[in-house]
This record gives sequence, structure tokens and C-alpha cells, in this order.
Amino acid sequence: MKRIIFLLTTLFIATVSCSDFEELNQNPNEPTSVGADVLLTNAIRNSAQTTSNEAFLISNNVAQLTGKALRLEVDNYKWNAFPTLWEGLYESLTDIEAALALAEEANNSAMQGALIVLKSWIYSQLTNAYGDIPYTEAINGGLAAEPNLTPKYDTQESIYASLLGDLETAGGLLSSGGSISGDVLYNGDTDKWIKFSNALRLRLLMYKSNKENVAAEFKNIADNEPLFTSNDDQAALTFLRAFPNEFPTLPLKSGDFIAVAFSESALNAFNQYNDPRLSRYARPNADANGDRDYDNPTFTGITNGVVSEGSLLGVAYYDFIGDATAAEMGVNYAQGLLMTYAEQELLLAEAAHNGWITNDAETHFKNGIKASHDYCQVNYTPFGYTGFDDFYTNSGVALDEKMDIWEQKWLSLYFTAMDPYFEVRRIYVEAGGFDGIRFLKEPYGTNFNNKELPMRFLYPFQEQSLNESNYNNAKSQYDGINGKMWILSN
Repeated sequence: MKRIIFLLTTLFIATVSCSDFEELNQNPNEPTSVGADVLLTNAIRNSAQTTSNEAFLISNNVAQLTGKALRLEVDNYKWNAFPTLWEGLYESLTDIEAALALAEEANNSAMQGALIVLKSWIYSQLTNAYGDIPYTEAINGGLAAEPNLTPKYDTQESIYASLLGDLETAGGLLSSGGSISGDVLYNGDTDKWIKFSNALRLRLLMYKSNKENVAAEFKNIADNEPLFTSNDDQAALTFLRAFPNEFPTLPLKSGDFIAVAFSESALNAFNQYNDPRLSRYARPNADANGDRDYDNPTFTGITNGVVSEGSLLGVAYYDFIGDATAAEMGVNYAQGLLMTYAEQELLLAEAAHNGWITNDAETHFKNGIKASHDYCQVNYTPFGYTGFDDFYTNSGVALDEKMDIWEQKWLSLYFTAMDPYFEVRRIYVEAGGFDGIRFLKEPYGTNFNNKELPMRFLYPFQEQSLNESNYNNAKSQYDGINGKMWILSN
């Protein structure tokens, strides 16, 4: 009987083709391919979550908008590699490259344009954090017919040139027809993607203005290209408050969330103007009964780099049991900020102050502060103002010098990816150190970098084993965390 069963089984196998077995093994409930729309959704969500999380853990703290109450390595500059930024963003780039191939095959220009804008933003975050990075060969390992598992590190100078060119190209693609399915950032609105592309070009030009004269290129964009006109245009991802699509601080344990508190530096700046954004960036201190008075709020600022206490971050970033929530306060929950209208207006204000454009600097300056106030849904009454115009006229915030623009830009970048750190670093270089920046403090207490602001992140250690030769070549260009990348060098 066993021999008969064996022979029958053998005969069955011999008469059934390989394609028949493939059909038998297919799961009708599991897709065998992923469309460009799904890949775009993943790339937007994952990159926004990655950078929002790193804003909480790193960039807000380095910029002295917040401070670490526990595990002070970030604040006292005892830096190792920050691999989650590198890994998270390169993972999103893998999705983007796969989606680009599908969009090109479908001749979908609009989808290609949106993907190129998102790709450019991600690469700008990476190169501004690390300097020279894998770029032209970066994603070949997983997608190319002949994988390159040891990509070269391109120079930051060449990456900047490519990003600015790609963003200009993306604007043309976005105007050439097609659709953007899976777009959780702008819901397929090509005009808003074009505005984001142009605003991002302004940001990159400002970042590299230390290295090159960018006035003519900046003016051409400011005068001739569509830009953000309100907060409705800004690149801000609204999360759904459910796994896996939620702001990264919301699902934290309370002990992990309270490890970051509001900074003394930011508190002093807000107190100087009695700025009502304070009640959105931080929670008022609780009384002995644990109650918080939003009508007569008091706040405390943590000293960066020292074990101390500061007010907890605002209701938009976390729900505490028994405490007011964002929903109860009528405040929107935190979004994943890629670039805001407020930042764009303050870029234009600085450009006008520099003489690059003929626009009125104070108009853009005022627009930028108001955009930040509107986005935060501030309540002016507890701070003694009737509205924004009253605040601007009577708080002392009005524009007088370039430092005013820098200060408001710094305050407006709260939780905007890695840019709080990037912007403070740019100002630090131009102002000649902490002594030249009125709103930042030279680090207190134990400091592991001679109280000098680090200029870059270290490359992740796994690069040494996975891509040793290229890693060593790139690493040799820098003096650890103090090595100045191209946009910062003299």
C-alpha cells in the first residue's frame, strides 16, 4: 500500500506543472505586489514619525527648546551615533525609490514630482545631520539588478546641488498631469506640493548661504515661484491617533515622556514677551492637588545639561490620566512637521534684512510670528492681550535687528524635524558661538565637548562593518562631532 501511495504521489507531482504549484501556493488575501500609493503613504508616515521622534529626543533639546530631565547625554554633548535617524530615513527612501520606478513606468508625472520632493526633504535631513552621506548609490542594494551593497558617500556640496535641481524639476513634473494616490500629506493637491518644493528650496539656500552667495537664486524663487500663503499650505502630517499612524510621543509610557521638559532658555525668551505660545509648548505647573491653572499659569524651565526640573510639554504631545487633554482644551494634537508657513515667512524676513529681496522684512517677520501663534491656537487672554495685533504692538517683539528674526525662527521651529538643531547650529557659526546669541545659554555643569556646540552627528557604527572602506573615507573628513560639514566650513 505504501508503494502504491508513493507511486501515485510521484505521478501527481510529475503531471502538475510548476505554475500549478505557484497557483496553489498563492494566498488570495495577501497581495504579491505593492503599488506606488501604498509606498508613498508609508514613506510620508514613517519619515514624519522618525523625525518627530528625533525632535523629541534630540533636536529640540540640543536647540534648548526643551531639555533632558534624565539621561543627559544629548544635552551635555556626550554624543554617540544616533542610528535611528539614519535607519528610519533610509528605510523611507527605499519605499520612495520603489514608488518612483512604478510612477515612471505608469508615466505619472505628478506622482513622480511628489516623490522627488519628499525624497529631497529626507536627504536634506540626512546630509544636514551627518555631512557626506550615501546618495547616488544609496538604495541600489535593494532595488538594482546588480545590487551595490557598499555605496559611496557623496559630498555634501554635490548633494545640495542635486537636491536644489531636483526640487526645481519636481515643480515641472507636478504641473504636467497625473494624480497622487496615497498622499496623506496633501491629499493629492499638486499645487501644495509645488509650494512645499519651493519653500524647501528657500530653506536649503539659507542653510548654504554661509558657503555661497545665494541672493540671486533666492530672489528668483521668492519673486517668481508659488510659495506657502497660509498654514493650510505647510507640510504638516496629521496623524490618526491609532497604531501605526500616531505622533510618536503619544503612546509613550509616562516616565519616558516626562524625561523631557521645557527649557529655561525657551522659557526666558517667551517670558520676555509674555508670549502665549508658552501655554501650548508647555503645561502650567501643577499645584499641591495636581491641578493646572491655565488662566493664571506659572512655568519652570529645565537647565540644559543639569539634573533639574521644568514644566512638562504641552497637551498636544501627551495625554496624562487626570490631566486636561488636547481634545478637552480644544487644541489640535501634534502633527509631523516637515516645514511650516511660519518658517518660510521668517526665511523671507531674513532674506529681506540681508538685502537679497526687496520685500519688507517686518511684514514677513510679523507674518511668521502670527502664523506660529495661529498654528498653536494660542489663548491671548491669560497673557494680558486682546489678540495678535495687541501682542505684536505691546510685547516688545517687533523687529529691530537680525537677532530678532533668528530668535523667532528658533521659537517657531518647535518639533519641526531636525531643524531646531540645524538652525541653532547655523546661527552659532554665524554669530561666533554662544556668546553671540542672546537667547541661548552656554552649557552648564558637566560637558563633554568643551562647551562647544557639536557640528554633526556621528555615522552609525554598523556602517563600519557593512561599508568599511567608504565609511572610513567619509569619517576621515571630519573631527568627530566637531567636524564642520561643507555648509558650515569657512
